[in-house]
Amino acid sequence: MQLKKMMVCLTKRVPMSRGGTRCARPRRRLAASLVALATLSTPPAMAQTAVRIDLAKPGIPVSPTLYGQMTEEINFSYDGGLYAELVRNRAFKDNDGNPEHWSVVQEAGGSAAIAVDQRYPVAGTALPNSLRLDAPNASPGHRVGVANAGYWGIPVKPNTSYRASFYAKINGAGAVPLIVSIEGVDGKTVYAQAEGGRIDGEWKRYSVTLSTAANVKTTSDARLVLATETPGKVWFSQVSLFPPTYKERPNGLRVDLMEKLVDMKPGFLRFPGGNYLEGGSVGTRFKWKETLGPIEQRPGHPGTWGYRSSDGMGLLEFLLWCEDMKAEPVLAVFAGYALNGESVPVGKELEPFVQEALDEIEYVTGDVSTKWGAQRARDGHPAPFKLRYVEIGNEDGFEKDKTYDGRFAQFHDAIKAKYPQIKLISTVGGKDWLSAQQKVSSRVPDLVDEHYYFNVMEMLNEAARYDSYERRGPKVFIGEWAAREGEPTTNLYSALADAAFMAGMERNADVVEMACYAPLLVNVNPGGMQWQSNLIGYDVQSSYGSPSYHAQKMFKHYLGDVSLPLHAEKVSMQSWQRPASKEKPEDLPPAIQVPTMFFSATRSDQRGEIYLKVVNSVGTAQTVQVDLAGAAKVAAEGKAIVLSSSRKEDTNTITEPTKVVPVTSKARGLGKQFSYSFAPYSVTVLVLSAK
Repeated sequence: MQLKKMMVCLTKRVPMSRGGTRCARPRRRLAASLVALATLSTPPAMAQTAVRIDLAKPGIPVSPTLYGQMTEEINFSYDGGLYAELVRNRAFKDNDGNPEHWSVVQEAGGSAAIAVDQRYPVAGTALPNSLRLDAPNASPGHRVGVANAGYWGIPVKPNTSYRASFYAKINGAGAVPLIVSIEGVDGKTVYAQAEGGRIDGEWKRYSVTLSTAANVKTTSDARLVLATETPGKVWFSQVSLFPPTYKERPNGLRVDLMEKLVDMKPGFLRFPGGNYLEGGSVGTRFKWKETLGPIEQRPGHPGTWGYRSSDGMGLLEFLLWCEDMKAEPVLAVFAGYALNGESVPVGKELEPFVQEALDEIEYVTGDVSTKWGAQRARDGHPAPFKLRYVEIGNEDGFEKDKTYDGRFAQFHDAIKAKYPQIKLISTVGGKDWLSAQQKVSSRVPDLVDEHYYFNVMEMLNEAARYDSYERRGPKVFIGEWAAREGEPTTNLYSALADAAFMAGMERNADVVEMACYAPLLVNVNPGGMQWQSNLIGYDVQSSYGSPSYHAQKMFKHYLGDVSLPLHAEKVSMQSWQRPASKEKPEDLPPAIQVPTMFFSATRSDQRGEIYLKVVNSVGTAQTVQVDLAGAAKVAAEGKAIVLSSSRKEDTNTITEPTKVVPVTSKARGLGKQFSYSFAPYSVTVLVLSAK
């Protein structure tokens, strides 16, 4: 089915008709021409910048969920990413006519062929397809079999145990012995091997443990092989291989990525999307009920970014992810709009989808006496999860028929009737370009979701946008946002803009209740990225955080519970020449004066600390005079956490994962009034002990 593709012009996404792909929202590329047309000049040094923080005033409470995470299946975030499964196309559903990502193993005169076979589904499962191995010439010393190279390799590490499992059968009587191994892509080196069992004429599930030796060298140039030296035909279904997982869960998540995500200390996780929630069509939306239970019961579905989802990351896995991070779930429920433009009419036709949302909330929060709470207990988690936020849909501003107000009202009334304590988030009605395309007037949402993807200078210019927002009405949930320079992960310049924007969130904590950067994850291998500028990059062996990742950690780790009144003056400005529009390339808009420095201050009463955050977005050091008005006493020594580099284009990569990371040092000469020099291209958190 043909879908709409979108591309960005500044903050505005313009529909472009293209077919032949499932991607509804492809890479929103920050065009090189946009950057080239934006000229930046910094004026000579002005009078010293002064910042006054008023400790005598009560300040604004900061939401404990101000900083969170947003996730969806994009950039191989789940399959080939956080979800630890190593076998690609494990259920042979990526292409019914071709066993994609599988190959034949035939050695020393053995010959074989493989094909996807739909004649023999595994009874009682969601596995209609199998991989048939025709091995007429297999014999002792003439091995044949099937191989899978995973998602750009299988990660071999020393002294590691892997769990392999598969369904298999043969035609007729007898038994065919199988050997399961992890080996080099050329078959010459075997890293781990075990007997897979003797396969007979009935579908059975087999499992083995493959363990590498302590002297094995780390490599990604490996594959999983199931092979035999017995002639005949063998059928395989759902072939799986798991490395050690986070908290050793059987259907678990990748350890290094989870460690990085937990390290962010997010207040919440918004899931399952994103476009991934809506689906390319109503029929291919995220159907949460089909993501429960054993993986052989999960049919999977077409993703929205050009590849199929196995649904190994199901609803319970998302909830366990939240639990492991001590983060609240922000549950997005399908609201009747899909990426191909389908919208379910309000009323009777929408009722099944409303009930689907009610059932989902019951699965999350219900006790074991409820139908779906009992199902969650059978799935292995008897205790209910805490749920305070539900988002109705995703990016419904793109809907041409503009039916969201009615759809939101129908969901709102049903959910509030049963769960009055849950806060409901509208995807329209905000002040960003997208959510402003529709209004919600029949019901008042608790929060509205705004999305922003800016180039660096635009993000810096927008850092104060919430200063002018009304203080009444629904709170703001910034459900997706990022400064977009650098790929596949962002560079330091983007991190500076991101930090400036976050400083604006903190100063306006009475407006912004929650915010989450997007996208969160990207597989950096060729073909792994569908969206440029992401937070965390990885290949099959290793991972790293971008400079923006480290800026996010700094802002979350050093966040007080009160945002303090702050006034900055004599801030030097930089001139930003915006590019002309494509419609009128000869008309250059007037240049904009954008601050070079950005500030926020929060206080933790429990720790007796003030966190002054300062962004210096230019390549020269800048000195600031700080006045802590109303402070009784300020310690002369504190702490400085600084993220900086000599070049704003500097970034982190797989080969240089720590090129741009925060450095912590003592800060001296502090007091109720003090002067401090902030490094070029830097994000700084000053930790002050004050009474």
